[in-house]
Amino acid sequence: MRQEGHFPVMLPEVLETLAPKPGGTYLDGTFGGGGYSRALLRAAPCTVHAIDRDPDAIKRGQPLIAASEGRLHLHQGTFSAMEKLVGAYGPFDGIVLDLGVSSFQLDQEERGFSFRHDGPLDMRMSATGPSAADIVNGESEAALADILYHYGEERRSRRVARAIVDARQSGPLQTTGQLAEIIRKAVPKERPNFDPATRSFQAIRIAVNDELGELERTLKTAPNLLAPGGIFCIVTFHSLEDRMVKRALAQLTGRVAGPSRHTPLSLQQAEAPAFALLHTRPRSPSETELTLNPRSRSARLRALRRISAHGASA
Repeated sequence: MRQEGHFPVMLPEVLETLAPKPGGTYLDGTFGGGGYSRALLRAAPCTVHAIDRDPDAIKRGQPLIAASEGRLHLHQGTFSAMEKLVGAYGPFDGIVLDLGVSSFQLDQEERGFSFRHDGPLDMRMSATGPSAADIVNGESEAALADILYHYGEERRSRRVARAIVDARQSGPLQTTGQLAEIIRKAVPKERPNFDPATRSFQAIRIAVNDELGELERTLKTAPNLLAPGGIFCIVTFHSLEDRMVKRALAQLTGRVAGPSRHTPLSLQQAEAPAFALLHTRPRSPSETELTLNPRSRSARLRALRRISAHGASA
């Protein structure tokens, strides 16, 4: 189910996981191109609430609202604010998050997300607040190195930060093309079909949009908005996100290290978990999808279910 300019990642797996039912209420926390929302509406006579921080996404969704006959409701804001935005419409039978950058954002050079197009250094999903240019031109060398290392896992972060600081002495960096070339000169190419600018662009985008902070807050909020039996489904795209999701789901489902045998029995007794994992290992895209949409190659799907009766088995 490909949309113009948009390919909803792992759509068959997401639908299979959520198993939409007639009369159900679902939350698409990352509306983007509307792929998941459209599929949910088609799969069952259900209601879908969808969130996106990008005003362009909300505009793109208007025709889908009109065609949904009152079953789709769009809300502009960050998904970490879902309790405030849509909490009154819950509890939800399913919640889905696609943590990747929308294909629309990547393909619009004026949004400045991609090093494959020369555009302004922006990268703001919400089109407000400090931009990539503000970070690249305003942060200290040490701060830039920290951003590149922690958010992009760029091993040569100090070298890239030094190259950026040196380059901006001649004037502020203004375009994605400028930044990409600086990084490419500082970082040797590791392998075919992998651009040396990839990790640094990821890091700056994460910093601009506070993506890890958004995810951390959402992992604490979303499970509480599920109805008994409801499913929380998350598609991640890089190791930083996936580790956070894996750790949070493990804690929610009680899959953490047990107490020491020396701990007093009174302290070992704990309430049974209210959630259960749907898969012990993350699901990956099919070979068919990888052929049609190479951008999905790093996608991983994890999910949990809220147990119907607290403490009962799933």
